[in-house]
Amino acid sequence: MQYDIAIIGAGPAGVALASFLSKQYRILLLDRRDLIDGENQKAKCCGGLLAPDAQKMLGRMGLAVPKSVLVDPQIFLVRTIDFDNYLETFYQRYYFNMSRFSFDEWLVSSIPDNVDLALGCRFTSLVECKDGYELAFLYKNKIYTERVKLIIGADGAWSKVRDQIYGENNNLKKYIAIQEWFETDKNLPYYGAIFDSSITDFYSWTIPKEGKLIIGSALAPQKEANKKFESLKSKLREYGIVFGNCIKREGAYLIRPTRKDIVTGNDHAALVGEAGGFISPSSAEGISFALKSAYALAMSLNEGIGDFQKRYRKNLRPVLRSITFKELKSPGMYNKTIRGMVMKSGILSCKRLFNQD
Repeated sequence: MQYDIAIIGAGPAGVALASFLSKQYRILLLDRRDLIDGENQKAKCCGGLLAPDAQKMLGRMGLAVPKSVLVDPQIFLVRTIDFDNYLETFYQRYYFNMSRFSFDEWLVSSIPDNVDLALGCRFTSLVECKDGYELAFLYKNKIYTERVKLIIGADGAWSKVRDQIYGENNNLKKYIAIQEWFETDKNLPYYGAIFDSSITDFYSWTIPKEGKLIIGSALAPQKEANKKFESLKSKLREYGIVFGNCIKREGAYLIRPTRKDIVTGNDHAALVGEAGGFISPSSAEGISFALKSAYALAMSLNEGIGDFQKRYRKNLRPVLRSITFKELKSPGMYNKTIRGMVMKSGILSCKRLFNQD
């Protein structure tokens, strides 16, 4: 075996795991994007907001987000629009506004030298073998294989690694995130969170970024998804949100787990980040959970591969408590009656001193 561990996915979960793991391991990190040489520069469909929990984890890793990753404007207010109850409230939040692609590039640049990178490679399949797996991946239209003792799925919401391990038992509730970038001459001083049960039972968002406006929504993956997204844009225009021509359109899969949906793998496979279901069920914030689950797995593996799953599940207890709390918080956000009561009460809201739309 050339490698002890193969990590599928070079997003925050995969990169953090590669960085946390002991240098005693021979590690392969594989991703379909080329985040170094500039080929296949497809950014993840993401609002590009770095939450305080993720900031804290990066600090614990000894990493400081460089200026080149951040974009204008840096904003500290969220404008919450509730179309179900015809309400609007502002809340203070401390997100970093960033370029998601630049963020991923920067993370990859921090990977230690003992990790072999296989970028521009698409993972295709797993075959269980004695003491591990044989994985296959596609590079420039040619199939390659590697044998590894341990395979790590860090490949996002609709993880191929998870699918191949669990098959028909993979029952996560899934959404499709659609977002479009628009020209605008308005310098909006807030992010937007939009709730409308006729569009989605999750939420929609607006994010000003580098002189553009992103409009996005997490939608049920049905034929009406595009129709509902068009309805969202129409409602926002009628509400007074000004935006011009569409510049680009992005899409990605998104999960919304419950505590019982989270899985960690088996004796020769593990899952981190969204692949394992580690994401906030209330806000869909995933970077902090990607970093935390990667740390929990690395600390268990640094004691050895044998019986690592037992240690991994133990290390995950604080992460699981956080997800359970956010699951309990969800009714206050997504039940329109409770949400209306909370917004009317003004609890934790931030009253603006003047209007600037």
